[in-house]
Amino acid sequence: MTNEESAIRTTYFSIIGNTCLALVKGLAGFFGNSYALIADAIESTTDIFSSLLVLLGLKYAKRPADENHPYGHGKIEPLVTFLVVAFLVTSATVIAYESIENINTPHKVPKPWTLIVLGVIILWKEVSYRIVLKKSRQTHSSSLRADAWHHRSDAITSIMAFIGISIALIFGKGYETADDWAALLASGFILYNSYLIFRPALGEIMDEHRYDDILDSIRTEANKVEGIVGTEKCYIRKAGMKYHIDLHAMVKADISVRDGHDIAHRLQDHLKAVIPNLEHVLIHIEPDDLGEGDDV
Repeated sequence: MTNEESAIRTTYFSIIGNTCLALVKGLAGFFGNSYALIADAIESTTDIFSSLLVLLGLKYAKRPADENHPYGHGKIEPLVTFLVVAFLVTSATVIAYESIENINTPHKVPKPWTLIVLGVIILWKEVSYRIVLKKSRQTHSSSLRADAWHHRSDAITSIMAFIGISIALIFGKGYETADDWAALLASGFILYNSYLIFRPALGEIMDEHRYDDILDSIRTEANKVEGIVGTEKCYIRKAGMKYHIDLHAMVKADISVRDGHDIAHRLQDHLKAVIPNLEHVLIHIEPDDLGEGDDV
């Protein structure tokens, strides 16, 4: 199974899970008098739509390179991530607004059985977070990572709801709004997580260098290729789950153009064979006696 296929399958898992949880939370919140659970259901509903966006983005990114997109369609992934972050910010805003409204509206203490529902939800969302995050690391998918953090933010809101309902039940009258305060606090966590997701996606769009581990691997592996004397400049760009490399490699100054060409191809093939997810590898050959400042 390719990285693209694995990421798409993981997104289906998120969509099905979020749909089931949104229904459970909504019903439990309505019948259990818990505004925090209802707020939680709202976030799970936005999670469904964000996961659908991730799915569409992954399927589009899977398209092969063409005449108009010689580097493929992977840049759609960080763009989808921006939309997912917008959903997160929107859900956090809605939860905060509803929480403030409910704090000012007298209501009953939540039912004790809502804690059981929340306990199951917390466990499920944490497991979902770990599954999706593991897949995002394996596939190098930024949008899948955003989807994973959707699960984590959902778990956080559920934990806050659990704490709030517990306080309301333990202390009774006068603490009915504890779960609303908990939901309000959870909205702040969601906004913070939104930034953590947004920042690397912005770096990907701006071709920011954030890949020192890959750079070290490229330099190490390049020196193993016969004919390569050393490496100089190395630029790495990420597009979806793939990396595009521009590498300046040094060879002996007295070899022929043909030999330099053959060495470059050997280096290109070797890097693609040993380093996962490299797509385009452009090798610029330089003579080893090139003086400082003479680089082109």
